[in-house]
Amino acid sequence: MKYEAKAWQEAEGASLRNFNEQAQIDSVNGALALRPQIEKIIDKIWEDGFDGIYFVGIGGTYASSMQVEVYMRGRSKLPVYVENAAEFLTTGNKRFTDRSVVIYSSVSGTTKEMIRLVDKVHEIGGRVFAFIDTPGTPLTQPDKQDYLITYKQNEQLKFYMTANYLMYKNGEFDDYDAYNKEMEQHLALALAQVEKDSDEWAYEYAKRKVAFLNEHRDLPHYFIGSGNQYGATYSYAMCYWEEQMWIRTKSISCQEFFHGMQEIVVADTPITLFMGEDEQRPLAERVAKFLPKVNANYTIIDTKEHELAGISEKYRGTISHLVMHGVNNRVDAYMELFLRHPLSIRRYYNQMEY
Repeated sequence: MKYEAKAWQEAEGASLRNFNEQAQIDSVNGALALRPQIEKIIDKIWEDGFDGIYFVGIGGTYASSMQVEVYMRGRSKLPVYVENAAEFLTTGNKRFTDRSVVIYSSVSGTTKEMIRLVDKVHEIGGRVFAFIDTPGTPLTQPDKQDYLITYKQNEQLKFYMTANYLMYKNGEFDDYDAYNKEMEQHLALALAQVEKDSDEWAYEYAKRKVAFLNEHRDLPHYFIGSGNQYGATYSYAMCYWEEQMWIRTKSISCQEFFHGMQEIVVADTPITLFMGEDEQRPLAERVAKFLPKVNANYTIIDTKEHELAGISEKYRGTISHLVMHGVNNRVDAYMELFLRHPLSIRRYYNQMEY
């Protein structure tokens, strides 16, 4: 135990903890290289026809589904929907037919709700396009999907690549080739630089947050965001701070902030606002203008502050959720350090039947 404690102490300091730059770059570039496979699958789906595209998930994958749906909602006339797997299993959706297509992602390949979901979809006669991180798992079996890509991590990027090609096929993305050329040349390096540039700030942020937490154990931390950042706030609050760090949190959208949460904000309420660069940025700007009037314990993380070398201004909003994810990766590394709690440990998840 003494050796373990010493190891934690020596890790203190902003030193890009848990960051492998080359692995990060290779991971993003590997995901971008999936584009021909994605295009081939979408070409087949398009050729066969469909009456709806349903991005379906549970937990963090539901958050990613919300992000891609809101991304397409203001850009495309395609019938694109988002569903929570557990709700779909209980409530169903009368619009879903044997001509509908489900697109989903799973890290483990073992999620119970998703296994039941794909079985139900196939009972109806719909098709399933799956992104699975882990090969050789139940969800990679031939009867569980019609189209499969197996590749680790980068879930949000894979979803957006799929969305971009769907919109291109529908005549709604004239910049498709130029956009992909830019991303394939610059995105991986730009996101790695985000993590390096955020490291010292993330160390201080995490240090302050854990110190405040130790004095206010029962006070929840609030995460606020909109557009493609709302999926980020929802996932970050639930899957990271609650599930992994065991910290009470609440996520709320910027558009709903002024219809409830506004009234419970006082001087020391802990708040973090995620500001992206998509069309819903003005909603976050409104919250950012209000907070200093009533609160002295807020933090604003604004993706606009990052250079993103090689990425055109008009494309920045399409990747601002990836930028936020990079910043949060750095926060996670130091929250783990100051909490003295490995983020891989769970109290209940997969520890018992429920």
